[in-house]
Amino acid sequence: MSLSGCGEDVVVDPGPPARELGVEIVATHPHDPEAFTQGFEIDGGELVEGTGRVGRSWVAARPVDLDGGQVTLAEYERVRVPVEGDLFGEGITVVGDELWQLTWKDEVALVRDRDTLAEIRRVGYDGQGWGLCALPDRLVMSDGSAELTFRDPVGFDEIGRVTVDREGRKVPNLNELECAEDGSVYANVWQTDEIVRIDPETGHVEAHIDASPLREALPDDAGVDVLNGIAQVPGTDRFLVTGKYWPTVFEVRFVP
Repeated sequence: MSLSGCGEDVVVDPGPPARELGVEIVATHPHDPEAFTQGFEIDGGELVEGTGRVGRSWVAARPVDLDGGQVTLAEYERVRVPVEGDLFGEGITVVGDELWQLTWKDEVALVRDRDTLAEIRRVGYDGQGWGLCALPDRLVMSDGSAELTFRDPVGFDEIGRVTVDREGRKVPNLNELECAEDGSVYANVWQTDEIVRIDPETGHVEAHIDASPLREALPDDAGVDVLNGIAQVPGTDRFLVTGKYWPTVFEVRFVP
């Protein structure tokens, strides 16, 4: 709800002050510089990635070794599947033995077999699809606004929504999402080097993360686009972070 007379970007409950965090680079890993990254998630010993662009979208699974907590990404992809037709692929997430993939303006979600990544069925929805992640009892979806929509993980019906704010100001342009093990939701803020950690129950931003040092660490001649891609390393306080056309995946901690 907006606060009357104070503009549409203001919410009633300002929430607590957000923590200011930065990134500590733990390691770097190679990334496909042609990948227009839209979804990024570690599941079952693999890094699953979905990409966008009309007629050029794909989803792939790449083995990742997490032995002893150390991340080693395979140099090869086990499987890569193109998105059929002219659909523009967006966020992805895994639920059980299925993988959900959003599309941007096509108003359809693709449900895939988690192992083969083959399309099983399609489910319609209204509006745009940007980011997607899975909490234990629901899916969380972004559409480029300041709202997160909660959806049933079976039928994709909307079951609720929340407006995201930082100390009372709405946070628009929420993009790729990661549902972390502690129940929080991390989101890239489109066209910025900012990541926010969100309490999905209240919508309040608990922490603001300045990820600009990652862009600064990229090669000078890299033709990169925006930061987009967050995947928690299971059982650790580390995350894999990348962007569209980035040649590097950064393994990081979010630190004061």
